[in-house]
Amino acid sequence: MHNSDSFIHEVSEEVRRDRLYATLRRYGWILVTLVAVIVGGAAANEVLKSRRASQAEGAGEALRTAFAETDAATRAGLFGDVAKDAPHAIVARLGEAGALVAAGQQDKAAAVLLALADDSTALPVYRQLAALERVMLLGKTMDPSERAATLETLAAPDAPYRPLALEQRALMHLDQGDKPAAIEDLNAVIADPASTEALRARARQLVIAAGGSATLPLANG
Repeated sequence: MHNSDSFIHEVSEEVRRDRLYATLRRYGWILVTLVAVIVGGAAANEVLKSRRASQAEGAGEALRTAFAETDAATRAGLFGDVAKDAPHAIVARLGEAGALVAAGQQDKAAAVLLALADDSTALPVYRQLAALERVMLLGKTMDPSERAATLETLAAPDAPYRPLALEQRALMHLDQGDKPAAIEDLNAVIADPASTEALRARARQLVIAAGGSATLPLANG
């Protein structure tokens, strides 16, 4: 009886072994493919990480080179080259605009700022900064209706650059001869908790120059 049980056990083991081998022969390629995909994916990920790190390092070095360049026209060109790299495009485009202004190429700088302001892929805070810088750059030479509409948006209560936009809108009103509206915006600048002391000081001087009286800033707390 013992020999019979042993024989049955050996046959069963052999059957299971044959089934395992048959299964491996039939589906083994799936396992091999899965392992290859996992290993290959990990290797590809490391390559991409290394490539991104190398690109970021190269772009960072290019930015440092651009900032260090003393010739404004050359600096603008260097920033323009870096601006083609998406992760650093915002800094480079703003730097390019500043360099173009320094080189006396205001029209080109305004075009760079307009492109950034209209770029739906950029964060709103950067788009609004570009729009504000463009208004400050062009001033009274900007189309009046466009200037007014842009500043209306930038001076909204929840806008990130509201105090600066209010100052620019006040300057627009002064250009148009509307002193009461200018004084109202300037007093709003003075009262805005987000305004810097330097900005408040400029606003007070403009209020006095316009023949008005400056309000005191709101007390904190």
